[in-house]
Amino acid sequence: MSDTSSLPEYAIEAIDLKKTYGGTQKAPPKEALKGVDLKVRRGSIFGLLGPNGAGKSTFINIFAGLVKKSSGTARTWGIDIDKDSRAARAAIGVVPQEINMDVFFTPYETLELMAGFYGVPKAERRTEELLAAVGLEDKRNAYVRQLSGGMKRRLLVAKAMVHAPPVLVLDEPTAGVDIELRRQLWDYVRELHARGTTIVLTTHYLEEAQELCDEIAIVDQGQVVACEPKEQLLQRMDRKTLVIEPAEALSAVPGELAAFDAEIREDGALAISYRRGQESVAEMIEKFRASGGRIDDLRTEEPDLEDVFLALTYNREDA
Repeated sequence: MSDTSSLPEYAIEAIDLKKTYGGTQKAPPKEALKGVDLKVRRGSIFGLLGPNGAGKSTFINIFAGLVKKSSGTARTWGIDIDKDSRAARAAIGVVPQEINMDVFFTPYETLELMAGFYGVPKAERRTEELLAAVGLEDKRNAYVRQLSGGMKRRLLVAKAMVHAPPVLVLDEPTAGVDIELRRQLWDYVRELHARGTTIVLTTHYLEEAQELCDEIAIVDQGQVVACEPKEQLLQRMDRKTLVIEPAEALSAVPGELAAFDAEIREDGALAISYRRGQESVAEMIEKFRASGGRIDDLRTEEPDLEDVFLALTYNREDA
């Protein structure tokens, strides 16, 4: 077992991190980050969610060295980005949402060039290994312009890993790719994580965050509105839904269930929303049967991450 006592507890730390973009004649200054406090544990797959304009990209770009913070403290792998910016940037790899590569280079040349930028000695480069890992070994000598969109996105992941950073940030990694490729990228993310890489994932696909992440932060209007283990975050929504599929079609919610939050769905199922521990599922079923209804099937539905996301961010502009 390897010794981890010398490794930092947190892969990324932000303390009262603020960023304000300067205004113009047509627009006032924009406060993108409003004192963000956020810590990403080493070894986690951390989800960073939020609507467009929430501040996710600004946050990531500060750690990538692409945006200068206005104030606050930022550390990558325990290294302050102000005190040792070069070492801090070497500890992180960022896979951008935009595909930004020279289309007249081959995948092999692209990775070799990037490794050179990071000062990786030739004897320590892992170009062939990375090409194989992202399934591009058979395209090593093709021009980037000949690659499909999915192949280019996989090459972006390999580019970010040429210097073997302990922290990898994936900014919308599966935007615009098909379901099969999305699953392939998910598998590769899990493989990197299993090797010890800390993953930070921003995504608009809530299914993706729920599938991959073990801890999630939700950012809205430049502030962190939640940061918890995924299961704990899901438990914020204390409502469940009992779904009854009746043996005979219903024209209306039975009167016996009028006191409950019940509705008939388009597929004919009767959905009853209730609070955990406050309302009895057995009582709902009993009242349905008392109304003369017969049950063909029933199930309960748990809230998913999308429900939590909407509950935490909806109408915050009016708050």
